[in-house]
Amino acid sequence: MTSPDQRPDPDALLAHARAEEDRARRARFKVFFGFAPGVGKTYRMLQVARDLVAEGVEVVIGAVETHGRYDTAGLMLGLEVLPRRALPHHGRVVEEFDLDAALARRPRILLLDELAHANAPGSRHAKRWQDVVELLAAGIEVYTTLNVQHVESLNDVVAQITHVQVRETIPDSILDRADEVELVDVAPEELLERLREGKVYVPEQAALAREHFFKRGNLLALRELALRRMADRADVDVLAFREAHGVRRAWATAERVLVCVGHAPDSARIVRAGRRIAAGLRAPWFAAAVEATGQPPLPQEDRDRLEAHLRLAESLGAEVVRLSGVRVSDGILDFARRRNVSRIVLGKPRHPRWRDRLRGSLVDEVIRGSGDIEVHVLAGTDGDGPGRAAPARREGPTPLREHLRAVAIMGVTTALAAAARALLHVPDVEMLFLLGVMVVALTSGRRASVVAAVLAVTCYDFFFVPPSFTLGVTDARYLLTFAMMLGVGVVIGTLTLRLREQQQAAVARERRTSAVYALGKELAAAADAAGVGAACVGAVAEAFDCAAVFLVAKDRETLEPLAAVPAGEALTAGARAVAQWAHEHGRPAGRGTDTLPGEPVLCLPLRTSGDVLAILALRAPRERTLDGEQRELVESLGRHAAVALDRVRLADEARRSALRARTEELRSGLLSAVSHDLRTPLAAITGASTLLLDAAVADPAVRRELVATVVEEAERLERLVSDLLDMTRLDSGVVEPRREWVPLVEVVGAAMNRVERALGNRPVAIALRDDLPLLSIDPILIEQLLVNLLENATKYTPPGTEISVAAVREGGTLVIEVADRGPGIPAGEEERIFERFHRAARPGVRGVGLGLPIARAIAQAHGGRLTAASRPGGGSVFRLTLPVQSPPPAPPEPAPPRGGPA
Repeated sequence: MTSPDQRPDPDALLAHARAEEDRARRARFKVFFGFAPGVGKTYRMLQVARDLVAEGVEVVIGAVETHGRYDTAGLMLGLEVLPRRALPHHGRVVEEFDLDAALARRPRILLLDELAHANAPGSRHAKRWQDVVELLAAGIEVYTTLNVQHVESLNDVVAQITHVQVRETIPDSILDRADEVELVDVAPEELLERLREGKVYVPEQAALAREHFFKRGNLLALRELALRRMADRADVDVLAFREAHGVRRAWATAERVLVCVGHAPDSARIVRAGRRIAAGLRAPWFAAAVEATGQPPLPQEDRDRLEAHLRLAESLGAEVVRLSGVRVSDGILDFARRRNVSRIVLGKPRHPRWRDRLRGSLVDEVIRGSGDIEVHVLAGTDGDGPGRAAPARREGPTPLREHLRAVAIMGVTTALAAAARALLHVPDVEMLFLLGVMVVALTSGRRASVVAAVLAVTCYDFFFVPPSFTLGVTDARYLLTFAMMLGVGVVIGTLTLRLREQQQAAVARERRTSAVYALGKELAAAADAAGVGAACVGAVAEAFDCAAVFLVAKDRETLEPLAAVPAGEALTAGARAVAQWAHEHGRPAGRGTDTLPGEPVLCLPLRTSGDVLAILALRAPRERTLDGEQRELVESLGRHAAVALDRVRLADEARRSALRARTEELRSGLLSAVSHDLRTPLAAITGASTLLLDAAVADPAVRRELVATVVEEAERLERLVSDLLDMTRLDSGVVEPRREWVPLVEVVGAAMNRVERALGNRPVAIALRDDLPLLSIDPILIEQLLVNLLENATKYTPPGTEISVAAVREGGTLVIEVADRGPGIPAGEEERIFERFHRAARPGVRGVGLGLPIARAIAQAHGGRLTAASRPGGGSVFRLTLPVQSPPPAPPEPAPPRGGPA
């Protein structure tokens, strides 16, 4: 007898070996897990750390919270503790874990308490679990602590139990990433006693905690959640071990129920009974329908009934699976062993016993092959028993047509055999009849191939076995030939039919895979919701030969058609009502479902983890209903579309957030400029004007100086307001260059006149060639650009230092350079100086930081570029590049009048 523990699959063994190698190479991550504060997680972590240090292992404390517990603090004595980083927060200084110090120290094991802790602003990461991820990536092993209420997937459950909303959570994937999770558990009564003794919180906090979070009922529920979470993790580890070591025998570590579902009318009772068994055991359960390869296809009525039973099981909470196998029992038992099922629920057969002797008994096969798995045989089914049903297959020809085709093929085979014997003198023509049986199996079903095998023996006996044209046999040796022909014909027909079905299944799988792959490529290229909708309806319409409409949810009340195939396809009022129901309830509705099944459309909600994002409506021709596999495919396509739609939505939100952040940055800069740079000239004007009104100031020289101050500060205020308005107009695109053909020397001269007073005693060297071309520019804007560059140069150039302005033609562009001998541009600041409100830190330099951004915006409006660089020998140089165009031809001079005056 074969042992239930068969040899493991080589591919699975190789994958397990690779996973073990990866686990051995990466840094280990251990979590001490508890159901509430005070159960002793930190204490246990420090105990383990001290044991490791005694063994010579390097352990360093990154952050441990003692909460005033002397026994916990005592365990830290003798262990190396990293100094914490001081950060200002809400007017006080808080100490946080120093990630950079830990990365520089690189211990073998780092203790980091409270995994769900939120770091103070100014830290590299917002959450401590993000620090852990970086530490593990750097090869540092981490030991940490965690309570069950901080697990993200359990957050709402904890809030419902305790009426306390926990804000600090970690993603479930971080806990799943742990190489080891150690449960630290105490009885709730002991924890409450610790709380009363002040071993959890200080007395004031302890009294408040007992009134809210630390109630016995809350602690019991949290403890159950923690134990169940650990049980789930242990279950995953057990399944992984069984898969890696090829263990086929069921281990009854946890209850799992498998209900076999068939097409018989009473199979629904088996489903409900299986649900009751699973509920009584508080165990997960599966509902399985098995396709036996080589079996004839089910009638449409039976297929519809099977799908209804599977939908019932899914609505009752089962995980629906569709299996296949040479025998139904093989599919059931193989799945049960792979998923460590503890109980199999079958229906009691009601067909005659002779059918079991002829075709085999499903119940007997499952019981004999179940090993340690319990088998429950329940009353309530008719026919072949549950599991004998197959998922829907492609409809083939009717049995009558298949039988007629078999008769015709056998007739042709008989004629060919007679011709071969008469013309080619072939003594034995049995192989031709076997070939004919194979042809029938390739083109028809199992029953037709059996009919063909019987006809082959009959025709061979009637036409080729003496005495001819009778069914009598004089030579007994032919009886063995007949038996072999019949047996080999049936076997060949069965195997050929099985190969044909496998080929059809492979083609169907390839078609589904191609549809998902093609949709994935199109969705990856989709940049908006309309592109996602068009790709989705196109893939669905091609895969199922149906009309499809993609409706996006504008809000909870409104659905808007976004794409349709064929173009212009619209939903009727009834179909829109189905789509609205599916949108509001988040469940499929329409044809083939239990909700509004009379409508000709099937509406599937597309969602990720939140609300319904869109509705996919399908209208199949000829009142066709999608079967189970087709439903799975369209739901898979819908999930891909939902993920892509969510990606587009998140990208839009990111762009809007970036725009809001940019707007907020500009607003903050503008407020800073208004609050400081506008207030400074206003204060000077107010002070000088107040002194002018004072009669005590009678000295004319002093009064002239005060008036000059008022004028200077007023001009400065005017320039500041003008710069703000110019920047706003340039950003909004209101300003369009009013181009004219002008020589550059005129624009430079006008700019020099405007900055003459600001230049003071700084000489300006102007180098403009006489052969420079005319420019098609807005002279006022380019003049303002040059004024801004020259004013910027005067701010950073010491008095007496030369400023130069030069221009040269380079190919199809004209390059204008404004250079100075000031302090130059700091390294890496060549682009930042063109940012709005950015000012270089130079003592005595005033400004808002808008001159250079305005100058660059003007250059870009003319199709040019403005760059900055440090100048060799000190100073900076600004290069303005403008395109050069051919000037229009000059108008012809008017001809002189003919003849003299009248």
